Amino acid sequence: MQKPHILIVEDEDVTRFNLRNLFEAEGYQVSEATDGESMDTQLQNNTINLVIMDINLPGKNGLLLARELTSNNELGLIFLTGRDSDIDKILGLEIGADDYLTKPFNPRELTIRARNILNRIGQTKNEIEKAVITFNKWSLDGNSRKMTAPDGQVLSIPRGEYRALRLLIENTGQIVTRQQLIKEMTGRDLRSNDRTVDVTIRRLRKHFESVPDAAELINTIHGEGYRFIGSVD
Repeated sequence: MQKPHILIVEDEDVTRFNLRNLFEAEGYQVSEATDGESMDTQLQNNTINLVIMDINLPGKNGLLLARELTSNNELGLIFLTGRDSDIDKILGLEIGADDYLTKPFNPRELTIRARNILNRIGQTKNEIEKAVITFNKWSLDGNSRKMTAPDGQVLSIPRGEYRALRLLIENTGQIVTRQQLIKEMTGRDLRSNDRTVDVTIRRLRKHFESVPDAAELINTIHGEGYRFIGSVD
């Protein structure tokens, strides 16, 4: 069985060296890049499963580069950066990153988050998410992770948004807690002040709002979580 292949995109030599050693010790295949150009070269020449990327990079920063990565269904993305403001975290997640971790970081926590994302990518390949779900004249295709609106508009959504929406739809009419959602999206437990779920729900609502007169399909249940109230075919 082929080892998962991780690409470290980091311009600081010591950090890049330490990350490589960390993941090679865990049994992963690891490649390195220092900027967007060398990242593209690695992606063209290798089958990469997960990118771990800093935001502060020479040339295009990580946020710009991430927009070019998140359309790939089989590629995970973790931001690992010293930028710890809520704005940066929210923007990174809105772009479609699977996770966001700030420096200094706990190596064990990073490897667990990486493993969880890789496991979910593997599940997608194993056809767990490939059924087409239809609701309120919308359709959600797990194979392509595309959502088609009633007017025919096709929207690509990141893996985390797809998994959150699918979980909500599968539990139509029931409250889904933030803990359940974060577990489904990332495989980790909900932490205090974690905005990942809130950002994801906000993004999903924006997709629905892109169609005039679209129904409010996801309700907020204050203090508990969220509830999908659409009509599933």
